[in-house]
Amino acid sequence: MHSFRPQRRLVIVAALLALGSGLTAAADLPADVQAKVERAKKRLVEMAADPLLVAAVREANGHDNGGMNNGKWVDLSDADPVVKAMLSSKASQQIAKWEKSETTINKILLRDQKGNIVAGSTKPLIYNNASRPVFANPIKGQPWAANEIKPDTTTQIPSVHVAAPVLDGGKPIGVIHAGVTAN
Repeated sequence: MHSFRPQRRLVIVAALLALGSGLTAAADLPADVQAKVERAKKRLVEMAADPLLVAAVREANGHDNGGMNNGKWVDLSDADPVVKAMLSSKASQQIAKWEKSETTINKILLRDQKGNIVAGSTKPLIYNNASRPVFANPIKGQPWAANEIKPDTTTQIPSVHVAAPVLDGGKPIGVIHAGVTAN
Protein backbone atom coordinates (compact mmCIF):
# COMPACT_ATOMS: atom_id res chain seq x y z
CA MET A 1 0.00 0.00 0.00
CA HIS A 2 2.82 2.38 0.86
CA SER A 3 4.36 2.00 -2.64
CA PHE A 4 1.03 3.06 -4.18
CA ARG A 5 1.09 6.55 -2.64
CA PRO A 6 3.84 8.05 -4.87
CA GLN A 7 1.96 6.87 -7.96
CA ARG A 8 -1.24 8.34 -6.59
CA ARG A 9 0.50 11.64 -5.88
CA LEU A 10 1.87 11.64 -9.43
CA VAL A 11 -1.64 11.14 -10.83
CA ILE A 12 -3.01 13.96 -8.66
CA VAL A 13 -0.19 16.33 -9.63
CA ALA A 14 -0.65 15.48 -13.32
CA ALA A 15 -4.40 16.10 -13.04
CA LEU A 16 -3.84 19.45 -11.33
CA LEU A 17 -1.30 20.50 -13.95
CA ALA A 18 -3.70 19.52 -16.73
CA LEU A 19 -6.50 21.46 -15.07
CA GLY A 20 -4.27 24.49 -14.58
CA SER A 21 -3.08 24.51 -18.18
CA GLY A 22 -6.67 24.18 -19.36
CA LEU A 23 -7.64 27.22 -17.34
CA THR A 24 -4.74 29.17 -18.79
CA ALA A 25 -5.71 28.23 -22.34
CA ALA A 26 -9.28 29.36 -21.74
CA ALA A 27 -8.25 32.68 -20.20
CA ASP A 28 -10.42 35.59 -21.18
CA LEU A 29 -9.21 38.36 -23.44
CA PRO A 30 -8.90 41.81 -21.85
CA ALA A 31 -12.36 43.40 -21.62
CA ASP A 32 -11.62 46.13 -24.19
CA VAL A 33 -10.30 43.58 -26.69
CA GLN A 34 -13.24 41.24 -26.06
CA ALA A 35 -15.63 44.12 -26.80
CA LYS A 36 -13.83 44.78 -30.10
CA VAL A 37 -14.03 41.08 -30.95
CA GLU A 38 -17.77 40.90 -30.28
CA ARG A 39 -18.41 44.00 -32.42
CA ALA A 40 -16.26 42.54 -35.21
CA LYS A 41 -18.11 39.20 -35.11
CA LYS A 42 -21.44 40.98 -35.54
CA ARG A 43 -20.04 43.12 -38.34
CA LEU A 44 -18.58 40.10 -40.14
CA VAL A 45 -21.96 38.35 -40.03
CA GLU A 46 -23.43 41.43 -41.76
CA MET A 47 -20.63 41.49 -44.33
CA ALA A 48 -20.98 37.75 -44.99
CA ALA A 49 -24.62 38.29 -45.96
CA ASP A 50 -23.79 40.93 -48.58
CA PRO A 51 -25.06 39.65 -51.96
CA LEU A 52 -21.82 40.69 -53.68
CA LEU A 53 -19.74 38.50 -51.36
CA VAL A 54 -22.17 35.58 -51.48
CA ALA A 55 -22.04 35.72 -55.30
CA ALA A 56 -18.22 35.91 -55.31
CA VAL A 57 -17.93 32.84 -53.08
CA ARG A 58 -20.58 30.96 -55.05
CA GLU A 59 -18.66 31.70 -58.26
CA ALA A 60 -15.31 30.66 -56.72
CA ASN A 61 -16.87 27.40 -55.52
CA GLY A 62 -17.85 26.64 -59.11
CA HIS A 63 -14.26 26.77 -60.38
CA ASP A 64 -11.05 24.98 -59.56
CA ASN A 65 -8.17 27.00 -58.14
CA GLY A 66 -6.05 26.74 -61.27
CA GLY A 67 -3.39 24.73 -59.47
CA MET A 68 -2.67 27.48 -56.94
CA ASN A 69 -1.38 26.41 -53.55
CA ASN A 70 0.32 28.00 -50.55
CA GLY A 71 3.81 27.40 -51.93
CA LYS A 72 3.07 29.08 -55.25
CA TRP A 73 1.04 31.89 -53.63
CA VAL A 74 3.78 32.96 -51.24
CA ASP A 75 6.16 33.40 -54.19
CA LEU A 76 3.82 35.86 -55.95
CA SER A 77 4.49 39.57 -55.51
CA ASP A 78 1.70 42.10 -55.02
CA ALA A 79 2.33 43.16 -58.64
CA ASP A 80 1.66 39.66 -60.03
CA PRO A 81 -1.42 39.57 -62.32
CA VAL A 82 -3.07 36.85 -60.20
CA VAL A 83 -2.74 38.93 -57.03
CA LYS A 84 -3.77 42.13 -58.81
CA ALA A 85 -6.88 40.41 -60.20
CA MET A 86 -7.86 39.20 -56.72
CA LEU A 87 -7.28 42.59 -55.08
CA SER A 88 -9.07 44.55 -57.81
CA SER A 89 -12.24 42.42 -57.91
CA LYS A 90 -15.52 44.06 -56.91
CA ALA A 91 -15.64 41.91 -53.78
CA SER A 92 -12.11 42.97 -52.76
CA GLN A 93 -12.90 46.63 -53.41
CA GLN A 94 -15.96 46.38 -51.15
CA ILE A 95 -13.98 44.55 -48.48
CA ALA A 96 -11.23 47.20 -48.62
CA LYS A 97 -13.85 49.93 -48.07
CA TRP A 98 -15.24 48.09 -45.07
CA GLU A 99 -11.78 47.55 -43.62
CA LYS A 100 -10.94 51.25 -43.91
CA SER A 101 -14.18 52.16 -42.12
CA GLU A 102 -13.55 49.72 -39.26
CA THR A 103 -10.77 51.24 -37.14
CA THR A 104 -10.24 48.10 -35.06
CA ILE A 105 -9.90 45.73 -38.03
CA ASN A 106 -6.51 45.41 -39.75
CA LYS A 107 -7.47 43.00 -42.57
CA ILE A 108 -10.52 41.25 -44.00
CA LEU A 109 -10.33 38.13 -46.17
CA LEU A 110 -12.98 36.12 -48.02
CA ARG A 111 -12.51 32.39 -48.66
CA ASP A 112 -14.37 29.73 -50.62
CA GLN A 113 -15.68 26.42 -49.24
CA LYS A 114 -12.22 24.84 -49.56
CA GLY A 115 -10.41 27.66 -47.72
CA ASN A 116 -8.93 29.27 -50.85
CA ILE A 117 -8.67 33.07 -50.99
CA VAL A 118 -11.43 34.71 -53.05
CA ALA A 119 -11.09 38.39 -52.12
CA GLY A 120 -9.53 40.60 -49.49
CA SER A 121 -8.32 43.96 -48.32
CA THR A 122 -4.72 42.74 -48.68
CA LYS A 123 -2.77 39.81 -50.12
CA PRO A 124 -2.74 37.21 -47.37
CA LEU A 125 0.37 35.21 -46.64
CA ILE A 126 -1.63 31.98 -46.88
CA TYR A 127 -3.64 31.06 -50.00
CA ASN A 128 -5.50 28.15 -48.42
CA ASN A 129 -6.20 28.03 -44.71
CA ALA A 130 -8.71 25.16 -44.59
CA SER A 131 -6.90 23.43 -41.73
CA ARG A 132 -6.66 26.53 -39.53
CA PRO A 133 -9.23 27.31 -36.81
CA VAL A 134 -10.13 30.67 -38.38
CA PHE A 135 -11.62 28.70 -41.30
CA ALA A 136 -12.36 25.24 -39.88
CA ASN A 137 -14.63 26.56 -37.12
CA PRO A 138 -16.89 29.04 -38.97
CA ILE A 139 -17.32 26.82 -42.05
CA LYS A 140 -19.43 24.66 -39.71
CA GLY A 141 -22.00 27.47 -39.70
CA GLN A 142 -21.39 29.73 -36.68
CA PRO A 143 -19.31 32.88 -36.10
CA TRP A 144 -16.03 32.21 -34.32
CA ALA A 145 -13.26 34.11 -32.54
CA ALA A 146 -9.89 33.06 -31.17
CA ASN A 147 -9.32 33.44 -27.45
CA GLU A 148 -5.75 34.68 -27.77
CA ILE A 149 -3.82 37.65 -29.06
CA LYS A 150 -0.93 36.92 -31.39
CA PRO A 151 0.81 38.54 -34.37
CA ASP A 152 -1.24 38.10 -37.52
CA THR A 153 0.59 36.07 -40.18
CA THR A 154 -0.10 38.67 -42.88
CA THR A 155 0.05 42.01 -41.05
CA GLN A 156 2.24 41.06 -38.06
CA ILE A 157 -0.07 43.25 -35.94
CA PRO A 158 -1.01 41.74 -32.55
CA SER A 159 -4.55 40.60 -33.32
CA VAL A 160 -7.42 38.31 -32.48
CA HIS A 161 -8.80 36.32 -35.42
CA VAL A 162 -12.55 36.61 -35.91
CA ALA A 163 -14.62 34.86 -38.59
CA ALA A 164 -18.14 34.23 -39.83
CA PRO A 165 -19.58 31.80 -42.34
CA VAL A 166 -20.81 33.02 -45.70
CA LEU A 167 -24.24 31.43 -46.02
CA ASP A 168 -26.22 30.64 -49.15
CA GLY A 169 -29.71 29.43 -48.37
CA GLY A 170 -28.62 28.79 -44.78
CA LYS A 171 -25.73 26.56 -45.87
CA PRO A 172 -22.09 27.59 -45.25
CA ILE A 173 -20.34 28.08 -48.60
CA GLY A 174 -17.30 30.07 -47.46
CA VAL A 175 -15.82 32.19 -44.69
CA ILE A 176 -15.06 35.85 -44.13
CA HIS A 177 -12.42 36.53 -41.51
CA ALA A 178 -10.62 39.48 -40.04
CA GLY A 179 -7.81 40.46 -37.76
CA VAL A 180 -8.99 42.59 -34.84
CA THR A 181 -6.22 44.86 -33.60
CA ALA A 182 -5.58 44.09 -29.94
CA ASN A 183 -3.92 47.34 -28.86
